[in-house]
Amino acid sequence: MDIKTLYLLVPLAPLAGAILAGLFGWAIGRRGAHTVTIAGVAVAFLASVLIFQDVLAGNTYNGPVYTWLVSGDVSFEIGFLIDRLSALMMLVVTFVSLMVHVYTIGYMADDPGYNRFFSYISLFTFSMLMLVMSNNFLQLFFGWEAVGLVSYLLIGFWYQRESAIYANLKAFLVNRVGDLGFLLGIGLILAWFGSLDYAQVFQTAPQYANHTVTLIPGEPWQLMTVICILLFIGAMGKSAQFPLHVWLPDSMEGPTPISALIHAATMVTAGIFMVARMSPLFELSETALSVVMVIGAITAFFMALLGLVQHDIKRVVAYSTLSQLGYMTVALGASAYAASIFHLMTHAFFKALLFLAAGSVIIAMHHEQDMRRMGGLKKYMPVTYWTALVGSLALAGIPPFAGFFSKDAIIEAVGASQLPGSGIAYLAVLAGVFITALYTFRMLFLTFHGPERFRQHHHGHPEGGDEHAHAHGPVEPRESPWTVTVPLVLLAIPSVFAGWAYIEPTLFGGYFGSSIVVAPAHDVLGRLAEHWRGVPAFLQHGVLALPFWLAVAGIATAWFLYMVRRDLPEAIRRKAGILYTVLERKYGLDDFNDWFFAGGARLVGGRLWRWGDARVIDGWLVNGSARLVGAVAGLVRHLQSGYIYHYAFAMIIGVVLLATWFVRG
Repeated sequence: MDIKTLYLLVPLAPLAGAILAGLFGWAIGRRGAHTVTIAGVAVAFLASVLIFQDVLAGNTYNGPVYTWLVSGDVSFEIGFLIDRLSALMMLVVTFVSLMVHVYTIGYMADDPGYNRFFSYISLFTFSMLMLVMSNNFLQLFFGWEAVGLVSYLLIGFWYQRESAIYANLKAFLVNRVGDLGFLLGIGLILAWFGSLDYAQVFQTAPQYANHTVTLIPGEPWQLMTVICILLFIGAMGKSAQFPLHVWLPDSMEGPTPISALIHAATMVTAGIFMVARMSPLFELSETALSVVMVIGAITAFFMALLGLVQHDIKRVVAYSTLSQLGYMTVALGASAYAASIFHLMTHAFFKALLFLAAGSVIIAMHHEQDMRRMGGLKKYMPVTYWTALVGSLALAGIPPFAGFFSKDAIIEAVGASQLPGSGIAYLAVLAGVFITALYTFRMLFLTFHGPERFRQHHHGHPEGGDEHAHAHGPVEPRESPWTVTVPLVLLAIPSVFAGWAYIEPTLFGGYFGSSIVVAPAHDVLGRLAEHWRGVPAFLQHGVLALPFWLAVAGIATAWFLYMVRRDLPEAIRRKAGILYTVLERKYGLDDFNDWFFAGGARLVGGRLWRWGDARVIDGWLVNGSARLVGAVAGLVRHLQSGYIYHYAFAMIIGVVLLATWFVRG
């Protein structure tokens, strides 16, 4: 098969599955729907493997596939850029998506929207692949918006629930804020560079390195800084960076398979991928890099703290995703793009694993999500437990699991950075290690260890319980079916070995080649490479370094609080007082958004309706013109009385007036 045919096959196979399941699901039935969508994603995965091998052999591709329209000198095209960065992303997206598709058969077995769900997740995979394979800003924006639209449909999948509708509307609106910045950035690129093609833009960008634009009179800004910050605002929306992170925890309202798909390998990593792809632009602005690093540091630290006070098992994992995305963003800001993409890859495996393990627990608990009503599940669900343990160790950064290598590389890179803000970022990512280990093992101990608390709580489900809960009779947990456990095992494997197997080529072996550009002054990974002595030495150094001991301290603290002295967390909560309230209220950001933006919009809308619609349009224009016609008609009516002497009198007055006029003239 021709390699270009393979390129087309990767996005089009999931699209074909989505169309068949979505439009003809009634004809092909449930089995048909999951067969065509899984086959589509499996074909995309196999094609991605072949493309990956071809790219490793040195073959890259950059060219148009279809010209949509031409306006003047600018052509708007669909095109593919297949290099080492996109090939890696295609592999990660298709593999995790395939696991999620198989898992969905077991998880959504009783759901009436089964076919619709498969159609959506397949369409989501298509959108994400179009985004990562694009060679121009038009297609990037198409994939960007399509991912946002399908995530809206997936988060609000159970549309009978008010909370789901609220969550998907929130995700959609917050992403629109980021997308406005993204669109403005693309608009500036088109205005200054006259092209939307990556290669052309990257080639001409250095000529504009010192160019300034005046946004506010008397305040010149560097053009590249403005473009990069606007593009990054788009990434803040998609990759849920502070303060545009508020949509992501609420998106837990969707079924668990999408939590894994949106939060592990696909949508939230789109922003990270985009910034890495735009490295030739970001390297021209230190200001933009510092902004990226500081925003990432704030997200990494403050979102990790919120994971400590969550009781819903899926929300703990969601806040963990926010924090890990912060780590990736910090790495981007430190110009350690390769470390960021490496963490993106390892995180995709262990985070998808943790979400799917949480889903497996939720199935066993009859759609109960509150960890306070679990405990002791280890003996009932051995496969889920051991795979969740692997995911937890990887997330906490314990060697030799995948998360250790990528997280340590980021911390080392930030420590080596000289950019403004790198000191704060370094402290934030270090503190984050301890908190991550603490909330991860808090979740593990509360769910799988300790006394069985679910027997006292079988009369309902807490806030955030999944739809179609059927909590009647005592819960008797049992291991999930093979369609759930097989993806767990398959995701646990790369969660163990992806770190040590790939750290050398991706970070120090020049794997990314020319697909990522780093200015010599910012090359922190180059400086780390000078001390690289192989994986065993990195492991040895890691075990002696501070991050490892912080992670161990976090796990020990969780064990002490939730296994030994179970009364302490409650006592700490009471003592913490205002601090706990601040964390529980999520720093008041949701309340502020509801009051200021949503409340402000309702207030302005109400005023506009009362004054604009009711008073001006209805009162003056519509009813006013009717009243004016009525008044004029009322006056004219008196002239049409029907009496002959009235008309004669009017004629005589008219003759007198005319005569007067002529005589005077």
